[in-house]
Amino acid sequence: MANAREIQSRMKSIKDTMKITNAMYMVSSSKLQKARKELNKTKPYFNMIQDSLAKLLEEAPEASGEFFNTREHKKGAQRMAGYLVITADKGLAGAYNHNVTKLAEKIALNEEADMLFVVGQQGRHYFETKDIPIDISFNYTAQNPTMNRARHIATRLLELFVEEKIDDLYILYTKTVNSMTVQAVSRKILPLRAERITPIENDLVDHYEGAAFIPDANTVFEHIVPDYITGFIFGALVESYCSEHNSRMLAMQTATESAQKMLKELSIKYNRARQAAITQEITEVVGGSKHSN
Repeated sequence: MANAREIQSRMKSIKDTMKITNAMYMVSSSKLQKARKELNKTKPYFNMIQDSLAKLLEEAPEASGEFFNTREHKKGAQRMAGYLVITADKGLAGAYNHNVTKLAEKIALNEEADMLFVVGQQGRHYFETKDIPIDISFNYTAQNPTMNRARHIATRLLELFVEEKIDDLYILYTKTVNSMTVQAVSRKILPLRAERITPIENDLVDHYEGAAFIPDANTVFEHIVPDYITGFIFGALVESYCSEHNSRMLAMQTATESAQKMLKELSIKYNRARQAAITQEITEVVGGSKHSN
């Protein structure tokens, strides 16, 4: 059995670790609330864009454009898919990074011809370790998701789609299911499908009955769609950021609870060791007293 001093040293170390886990929990909680506020502020704008697209399609169902081009003439190995994988810049967030990178390996990286785009240092490190080539690495976006960065990502990916370097575009990110659960998901964002663009009723966009599009409906779509894709990417970045901090909060809470359990067990061991030491001292005193007599 370890002596009392060794147990005290371990207890002190655990208490110091608990201070760190509690601090990380509080920081993640604060950042989570801030990120959710930012997402809620921007939702009305992108909901309006989606509603505008849906109502434009109602009025001009024949409209298509490059972003609706499914390129049916390309089949099987001829099709090039692009995958945008959103991870974190930091660890200590439970299985957050592991889940999304494993999902990418499972469904996204089966073909050598596919293109990989990564957000977050954890994802870059993971794929580099696995010798999986990264076509574009978007640096310094995971910890500070902003509209400008989402627009930069969308612009690069839309250029690749228009140039037919990719025929399908998927985004892999982590979604918050509830306060206790996050889930890595995959969403196809290009080419667009009219049936998936559903109206979201609001007071700002009315129905375009009898509207005339200048110069034409396709051109209108080509100007609106980049903002629509930007909104989707921004939402995924913020959703992933929220999920990261939610996972980190749960991980730190679990670590704190484990530390408390260890302290309780060590406290019992410490009391036993202390009692054994006292008993031994008493025994030595009594033994010495008998010897002197």
